[in-house]
Amino acid sequence: SPPFVVLLLSLLGLAAAGKLLVVPADGSHWLSMREVVDILRQRGHEVVVVAPEVTMRIKPSKNFVMKMYSVPYTQEDLKKEFQAFFHFSFEQGSFLERFVKAYQGIKRITNFGVSGCGHLLQNKELIRYLEESKFDAVLTDPVLLCGAILAKHLSLPSVYFLRGIPCGLDFDATQCPRPPSYVPRGFTQLTDHMSFLQRVKNLLHDIPDIFLCDFAFQPYSKLASEFLQQEVTVQDLLRQASVWLLRSEFVLEYPRPLMPNMIPIGGVNCAHKELPQ
Repeated sequence: SPPFVVLLLSLLGLAAAGKLLVVPADGSHWLSMREVVDILRQRGHEVVVVAPEVTMRIKPSKNFVMKMYSVPYTQEDLKKEFQAFFHFSFEQGSFLERFVKAYQGIKRITNFGVSGCGHLLQNKELIRYLEESKFDAVLTDPVLLCGAILAKHLSLPSVYFLRGIPCGLDFDATQCPRPPSYVPRGFTQLTDHMSFLQRVKNLLHDIPDIFLCDFAFQPYSKLASEFLQQEVTVQDLLRQASVWLLRSEFVLEYPRPLMPNMIPIGGVNCAHKELPQ
C-alpha cells in the first residue's frame, strides 16, 4: 500500500544518514569547513561540532549540535595572537628575518592549540559523551591534531580537511614525492624552473623546516601519548586518515602528486561553486 511504501522510503533515508564528529580549526579554516558541514546537514547527516568556548569564528548554528569546553585564555588573548601572526605573514624581509618571525608566531599559536586540546582531553564529561555517541566518522583539520587524537581514541575513520600542513608533513604522511629539484619550498620565492644553484638553495631550505616542525607538532605527540597511554608520533596521527580533502587549486599553485585517497576541492569555500559529488 502507498503508506507502507512511504514508511520504507523513510527508513531508507534514515539508514543512509550518518553521525559525524567535527573538530575544526578556528579562523579561515572553519569558514571553509562550515560550507561542507552545512551541506552535510542538509543531506540528512547529524553533525556534532566540538570547539573551545573562546573562538574567533566558530559559532553555534541550527545546522549542527555544538559542544564546547573551557580553555585557559580569553578572547582578547586569542585575538591579539592571531593578529600578530597574520601581520607577520605580509611582512617583507630576508629569509632569516621571516624564519625567526615564523618560528615565534607558530610557537605562540601552537601553545594555544596544545593548551586548548589538553583541556578538551581532560574534560571527562565531554569525552564520555563522545564515547557514548556512536559516531560514524571524524571530520577535522589536521593543522591542529586534537581531532586526530580523538579519532584514534574513538577508533573512527577520519576525514582530513586542509589547505596544507607546515614542513610538508602531509606529503610525508601520504608518501607523496616532494623532491626539492622541482617543488619550491616556502619563503624561497622560487618557481618550478630552477637553476642548479637555486635547487641547492631550495634543498637547504628543508633544514630549518625540521626545527619548525619539531617544536610546532611534537607537543601534540606528547599529549596524544599521555592520553592514549601508548607511544604515538605525529606521523602516526596523520597516517590514520581515510580521506584527505585538499583545499588546493592548481590554477593558483604548482601541481603536486596525489594519492588515491586525496581529493582536491579547491574553491569549496566560494559560494558560487557547487561541491563535487
